[in-house]
Amino acid sequence: MTLRTPGREPGRDSGSGSSRSSTSSRPTRPALLAVLAAAAVLVSGCSSADGGHDRSSGTSQESGRRAPGGNSAPAPAQSAPGAADRADGSPQGEDDGRRTAAPPADYLSTFALDVDTASWGYSRRTLADGKLPDPATVRPEEFVNSFRQDYPRPDGNGFSVTVDGARTDAADWSLLRVGLATRAGLGQDRRPPAALTFVVDISGSMAEPGRLDLVRSSLGLMTDRLRDDDSVAIVAFSRTAETRLPMTRLGDNRKRVHQVVDRLRPTDSTNVEAGITRGYDTAVEGRRAGATNRVVLLSDALANTGTTSADALLQRIDGARRDHGITLFGVGVGSDYNDAFMERLVDKGDGHTVYVSDAEEARRVFCDELPAQVELRARDAKAQVSFDPRNVERFRLIGYDNRRVADDAFRDDSVDGGEVGPGHTVTALYAVRLRPGASGHVATATVRWLDPEGRAPHEESGRVEASALTGGGWDQAEPRFQVAAAAAYLASSLRERGGGWEPVPGAVGLGRLSELTDRLAERTEDPEVRELSEAVRQARRLLG
Repeated sequence: MTLRTPGREPGRDSGSGSSRSSTSSRPTRPALLAVLAAAAVLVSGCSSADGGHDRSSGTSQESGRRAPGGNSAPAPAQSAPGAADRADGSPQGEDDGRRTAAPPADYLSTFALDVDTASWGYSRRTLADGKLPDPATVRPEEFVNSFRQDYPRPDGNGFSVTVDGARTDAADWSLLRVGLATRAGLGQDRRPPAALTFVVDISGSMAEPGRLDLVRSSLGLMTDRLRDDDSVAIVAFSRTAETRLPMTRLGDNRKRVHQVVDRLRPTDSTNVEAGITRGYDTAVEGRRAGATNRVVLLSDALANTGTTSADALLQRIDGARRDHGITLFGVGVGSDYNDAFMERLVDKGDGHTVYVSDAEEARRVFCDELPAQVELRARDAKAQVSFDPRNVERFRLIGYDNRRVADDAFRDDSVDGGEVGPGHTVTALYAVRLRPGASGHVATATVRWLDPEGRAPHEESGRVEASALTGGGWDQAEPRFQVAAAAAYLASSLRERGGGWEPVPGAVGLGRLSELTDRLAERTEDPEVRELSEAVRQARRLLG
């Protein structure tokens, strides 16, 4: 696996393909979804009981088939189980007698932004080891967001918005890409100081090569990479947890930090609860005003002592985030890794997860990416895509299953969103079925975020027309669009093995996908795309 900050730099490739609309950031303005006025109805199909993230199911956000018109009053609705489309594009329940109603009409799709990449990293490692990943660990959005995109960057904090599309191989179905990008960081010398609390798993399972040894070398490298005015603390946990180093300014203390890191050795059981509790206590005690305060959890997340469910830890993590602004960054290691457990912890801590399996990946994370991401570009960022029912018959968001937000909570700034740092891109792919003869406006994508300092709200939008979705096929689009689609199609192939997941409309077989990704790797000369091509070949071999 190669770990990366998605979209670290503008793409090197350009070419013909899908047309796009792009804008850059500016302060919020009243946003009346006027495009839907002629169509009449907005009904939410992804609301959750508390108005926040809906983490209760693995179903996709999806619209129902309905002609424009009807009651214009917004009304929340729940998507019925099994509401995903069949591979041929026909909705389940319309003709098989197993459901009495079509999926609900819904022309809004709302989700919190997510820059996690751990699912792709762990899946790639598993495939390389000759095994298929557990379908439950395959999150398509993390596959997609692991690869660089070529979106334009805004001048200040916040986002640029790019919306484009292309046809798929399935009749009447297209892919729509929503791309969000932040500007690059200020640089090592200009960023705010950091106060980082490293919570290190030293349990017996971490003795496997590529776990604690990799963590030690990574922390050693990062100690030399951080600035003199940065601070670090180190908490080690196994059956119990202890603070090995309180919050300490680096300055003349680098030798002391190296000594603490070098003495980390594996012991016995894994009590993540003890580690998280002590880690946050240490971070709160050492909190620095004006600095970026963050807990960094390094573990295989194989909890077997203490509280082994994420639920009991979420309140502690959420409280530190709300009361002290302390966020959580998760680094997964090991061939046996509890991805779901780590993800739940980090989601509550407004951070993101990555996965490392070798020294080169660890160097990139701890020497390049984590120091750069001390800055923030946006807090509580959410996206909402409104589809024009005059032209859109159905749509399906690919992934983001546990990042959904109630549609009416989009502008509720008390509802948690995603934290996004410098140089990130976020991509959301939709399968969209247009109505016959569709022309004109198809969708408007809006991103809302809070300024990282003053927490003032801002919004930016981009829109796309039907011509962008009905022109060339996705395999003729510009290279980075193709990479995003290929990553989503691979994830779909791996995910559908677990049941409860229908193939993405227009998804191609792994044989053809292998040919396409081989060509993309050659065209882009990108080693990360070469890794995608290799993973497709491995998946094809294992799936037969």
